[in-house]
Amino acid sequence: MPLRRRRTPHDVVHHPLFARAYAKWSPVVDERAGVGAHRRELLAGLSGRVIEIGAGNGLNFAHYPGTVSEVVAIEPERLLRRLAVEAAVRAGVPVDVVPGVAEALPVKSEAFDAAVASLVLCSVRDVRRALAELRRVLKPGGELRFFEHGVAQGRMAAGVQRAVDRTVWPMLFGGCHTARDPLRAIASAGFELGAYRRLRVPASGVPSPASPCVLGVATRPAEPGP
Repeated sequence: MPLRRRRTPHDVVHHPLFARAYAKWSPVVDERAGVGAHRRELLAGLSGRVIEIGAGNGLNFAHYPGTVSEVVAIEPERLLRRLAVEAAVRAGVPVDVVPGVAEALPVKSEAFDAAVASLVLCSVRDVRRALAELRRVLKPGGELRFFEHGVAQGRMAAGVQRAVDRTVWPMLFGGCHTARDPLRAIASAGFELGAYRRLRVPASGVPSPASPCVLGVATRPAEPGP
């Protein structure tokens, strides 16, 4: 595995209360709110070597297709990383769970055919650096698959998101921010946006500030020819 050593502490992200709560309710949300189906759509058709940032407790692992030769899953939170290791054992493809943060990936440049960001850009400390790292480790022409929640399109809903981001939401939900704009951030990082669609999670019922989501693909541009 192409690891690149960094002097970054393994557990610089430490949200023990949130991690325990997330470990309990995330499988329920996957089933009842349809998130599991979105994970399958996100990962469909991937092949080769894949890096996933913020792998959490490994809920994506069961959905990787057999055409994937290896997944390197980065997770900084200790409890979630332990649960991800357990999920990796049950996965149908080889998964190596590695401590680290998205802003300083402990892997070599241009080592992966695809990258996955799934419900993680909301909580990384530096979105720009995290996306720059993903661009660095992808091969030219490699895909970034993303499934993220972000800023609502309506002015009132976006205002509510900004208000909760300034107050209780990050504290309650492990550093999560609801009003970030993943599409703009991905494009600004030098990726070429491909097909994407907006969706709401859950699709019906009372929405939360984290309900507006976007699922799609972007590409690291191929290097220009001679």
